[in-house]
Amino acid sequence: MPNPPRILVIDDEPDVVSYLETLFRDNGYEVVGTTDSGRAMQLAREQRPDLICLDISMPEPTGVRLYRDFRSDKELAGVPVLMITGVMQQFKEFIHHRKHVPPPDGYISKPFEPAEVIATVATLLRRE
Repeated sequence: MPNPPRILVIDDEPDVVSYLETLFRDNGYEVVGTTDSGRAMQLAREQRPDLICLDISMPEPTGVRLYRDFRSDKELAGVPVLMITGVMQQFKEFIHHRKHVPPPDGYISKPFEPAEVIATVATLLRRE
């Protein structure tokens, strides 16, 4: 893992991307952010993040589609994914019934507390 760890933030809301970029940088992480879900897979392959922070509700490709793509990609399958969602319970139920798709490594519900995000990221990066 590079020092500092690199986080890829993918969310269609520019304010959320900007906020998370600032939060992660202020806590010692290297950050790459995008609001373009169509470019996210290419960016992940280029940047080789240590963790992907992914919004679920985005235009095509959706966060769920991207998550499946990350999990089926040889280079990215082992990268922890932190899902950020305003509909956490519905997503957990949805993913639970998808036997061929492993659950994400972590979840954060919007609106989120900065301390919760940082603690979850630190935990996920220690697992790697």
